[in-house]
Amino acid sequence: QVQLVESGGGLVQAGGSLRLSCAPARRTFSISAMGWFRQAPGKEREFVAAISWSGGTTKYADSVKGRFTISRDNAKNTVYLQMNSLKPEDTAVYFCASAPGGGWAPSRALEYQYWGQGTQVTVSS
Repeated sequence: QVQLVESGGGLVQAGGSLRLSCAPARRTFSISAMGWFRQAPGKEREFVAAISWSGGTTKYADSVKGRFTISRDNAKNTVYLQMNSLKPEDTAVYFCASAPGGGWAPSRALEYQYWGQGTQVTVSS
């Protein structure tokens, strides 16, 4: 069992930036793709971004392309989500997740094995 912990959420004005981080609670080694999802009140969880183990493959939801950047530092066992030009519609709980294996960056939630508890991002207008 891998417990993932997100950090970096908070309250920001529209147009501002935040950087989310995600790391396992205990240092562990596994070859995994990492993804970020979000869930707004009353809505289903949706894909935001994913990155392969090597970092060579990334995917983004259309709604965040050009504004969000996913990256990872395998030496630190950490994945990041840099969020720029934030909009009120980006308000949600953001979850990170890991999907075992290398060479892929899945966008479907069912392909992810481990999940964090989430961190709240609120963008005020």
